[in-house]
Amino acid sequence: MNQTRRDFIKTVGAGAALMSLPNFLTHCADGPKQPNIIFIMSDDHAEQAISCYGSKLISTPNIDRIAKEGILFRNSFVTNSICGPSRATMLTGKYSHVNGLRDNRDEFDGTQMTFPKLLQKAGYQTAIFGKWHLKTTPTGFDKWKILIGQGQYYNPDFIEPDGTKRYEGYTTDIITENAIDFLDERDKTKPFCMLVHHKAPHRNWMPAARHLGAFDDKDIPLPESFYDDYKTREETAGHADMRIEDMFLSFDMKLQPGDYKKETGTGGNKKWAQSVPETWENTYKRMTPEQKAKWDAHYDKINAEFRNSNLKGKELLEWKYRRYMRDYLSCILAVDENVGRVLDYLDTNGLKDDTIIVYTSDQGFYLGEHGWYDKRFMYEESLGMPLVMRYPREIKAGQETDKMVLNLDFAPTFLDFTGVPVPTEMQGESFRSIVADKKAADWRKSIYYHYYEYPHGWHKVHKHCGVRTDKYKLIHFYDIDKWELYDLENDENEYNNLYDNSEYQQVVDKLKKELKKLQAKYKDTSFETST
Repeated sequence: MNQTRRDFIKTVGAGAALMSLPNFLTHCADGPKQPNIIFIMSDDHAEQAISCYGSKLISTPNIDRIAKEGILFRNSFVTNSICGPSRATMLTGKYSHVNGLRDNRDEFDGTQMTFPKLLQKAGYQTAIFGKWHLKTTPTGFDKWKILIGQGQYYNPDFIEPDGTKRYEGYTTDIITENAIDFLDERDKTKPFCMLVHHKAPHRNWMPAARHLGAFDDKDIPLPESFYDDYKTREETAGHADMRIEDMFLSFDMKLQPGDYKKETGTGGNKKWAQSVPETWENTYKRMTPEQKAKWDAHYDKINAEFRNSNLKGKELLEWKYRRYMRDYLSCILAVDENVGRVLDYLDTNGLKDDTIIVYTSDQGFYLGEHGWYDKRFMYEESLGMPLVMRYPREIKAGQETDKMVLNLDFAPTFLDFTGVPVPTEMQGESFRSIVADKKAADWRKSIYYHYYEYPHGWHKVHKHCGVRTDKYKLIHFYDIDKWELYDLENDENEYNNLYDNSEYQQVVDKLKKELKKLQAKYKDTSFETST
């Protein structure tokens, strides 16, 4: 049966897959039960802030539980480290240049094939709750409630099929409550696929009231690369406008008017920077009187201490870093708690063994490494994305893997597990053979990355593409024709650009050939890579 399915997947196209699906599923009716799927994705959650990835900053017991009872991926990567494009790739199994969403200015074409549409056609109940960020109306879902744009942390507005509604409370909790309501109300004779997509811990990092001050007494050490001087990367890393010092005292640090004499930070957009105090004011005003009272009881003391301290230079920079980190980590506490709520629901309702549950983030994030926040670059902190997965019927507990997987692989993996044919137009690979404790000997040995958002948008990160193997990374900032090579085994912080080092010339030549090979494989011909 498995061999028949693989042969079918290799030979059928998207249209033929849909035409053949009813007969194919009838043929599989006597096989194993189709699994349910719960796909939990947060926003900007760095591996450095998850305890099963070795974080000393925070404990995330519920995310850790998925890893402990399933598998943890050590080399999980994004193909384009920015919110909208990552989500489009996850849905379609296609690179940005194929699915049409290259940066956050683009609108997602909802008429194209997605894995929820295929599962819906196969009889699955499908739903999404939380962040969508693709500008167009969701398609392929029986039930959906999505945040407007990035959404708000408190009292969010959700777009629903019958209009827009404001919910009182904390967004991470509300998203999970909607998810659990769906599980209660669903048709229990059918399998389901539910996407639970959290806003947190996206900027501007507003913790739930119950977590205010959770990290105020915790020492937050500076990352080793915090004071990176960008030597040998001046025109690339050194050009970016995403340093901690660029954060706003208002929107990011939550200081109120009167707590500072002059706003700091540019955020990459001076016009937007001028409006930030008003933006923070409107964000603050969303809270109810009860919420404001709890908020003020915590932040008024911090703000008063800042107002009286007159921090400058290095002291101001490091104060900003620790204020950022304490808020960021506090947001994650609510995410982890709500992961636990979902896991508890599965246990209580006898769904654990029959449900694939995944926790990931739309990309990685900088927690002060290189002096930064944000993402975008192909450097490790933003290229990597956490990924843990559990499915007791097939995944042996306590596994870890170093195999390189991509967000490109989610769609074909889910389809593979459910027995639904994978359209040939999808560019990802199912990693079912990896999680099923098989060797997957023919698995990919390199990955391809491509970031587009320059000069438009935020943070002044040049367009670039690149290839990563287990030992090396080659990046081409092609709009300025600058190359970078990193020896990942001997330079984990990616300080030393070795591209012009004669001792690495053979490595450069080999990786350039691999880069061209991957561009040809994925049909990325929108630019020419100079050699």
